[in-house]
Amino acid sequence: MNDKSPYTIDVQVHTRFVPDQSAPDENRYVFAYTIRLHNAGVVPARLLTRHWVITDANGKIEEVHGEGVVGEQPWMRPGDDYEYTSGAVLETAVGTMQGSYQMVADDGTRFEAPIPTFTLSIPRTLH
Repeated sequence: MNDKSPYTIDVQVHTRFVPDQSAPDENRYVFAYTIRLHNAGVVPARLLTRHWVITDANGKIEEVHGEGVVGEQPWMRPGDDYEYTSGAVLETAVGTMQGSYQMVADDGTRFEAPIPTFTLSIPRTLH
């Protein structure tokens, strides 16, 4: 028996530093992140809203609440994937993001898909 909830969205994240949009001398570090959502549950579900907690290396915390992702509220059948790319601007070269997506299943059940903490950081340079 599978111990996963029938309402399960798996979240995978890949990040990259965007040097051509960053200005380190002005404390502006731009990062892109690509998120892949996978409906690992047994019920179709729609992503309604998102909640992010973004923390930079100075301990500055920014919370972001909003509808959908990149202007969309994707609906995913069981087994479907949805991928999008967005970005974040930090005042430091390193930071973290975490949060959750608020979902609604076709049967009316509301649930959260947690986004595990991931790190944004500029590539290490060797001298």
